[in-house]
Amino acid sequence: MFYWLYERMLLSQIQILPGHICFMISSADLVAEPAKCFEVTGWCSGLNALLARQDLPAFDRKPPAIRGLTFHISPLSPGELEQSLPAIKKIASVARLVLHCGTTEEISGTGLDVVVAIGKSGREEITDCIRRLAENSVPPSAIDEKMLESCLTFRYDPDIVVKTGDDHLTDFLIWQSVYSELFFSDVNWKYFRRVDFLRVLRDYQSRIRRFGK
Repeated sequence: MFYWLYERMLLSQIQILPGHICFMISSADLVAEPAKCFEVTGWCSGLNALLARQDLPAFDRKPPAIRGLTFHISPLSPGELEQSLPAIKKIASVARLVLHCGTTEEISGTGLDVVVAIGKSGREEITDCIRRLAENSVPPSAIDEKMLESCLTFRYDPDIVVKTGDDHLTDFLIWQSVYSELFFSDVNWKYFRRVDFLRVLRDYQSRIRRFGK
């Protein structure tokens, strides 16, 4: 009962949502609770639907919505990966899932854009961009930020990066997340609840984003 009331209070306070959220979890997190990614995806879709049904102010505006969700999972051993994949692929039943695993990319489902990146490195991504530019004989004077960004595998900037379990971040999205808000939760991924997720959103809307200025 207490958590239900607390959730209701948090929901009443949320008016601004991040457009894209990135969760960084460890391989141990995924093995401990492989279905949590599917559960969090459901929370996002449900929150979007709830806010879309609410009455809007007199001026015409779109309701706030979470448009994208990313789960980055640090490298797994082959055995751990096999037992976790079915739970991850279940996301495609409620969202548009883009699964990056090693050198493969698998796209399935429709709805909210959800990216699951297993064992991906931000440094490797940038290195691959530079290698492709060199292979295409692009002159150094022609290279700028926009050109580099056009070569990235993940072409979006998360509004907030969430790390559960009070652990350190990885270098995933090292270019894209330079202006992202960071949230470190002391709750382990296995025990991360909807109320903890709502606390992240409430914290996000209270921040003043400066984008490096």
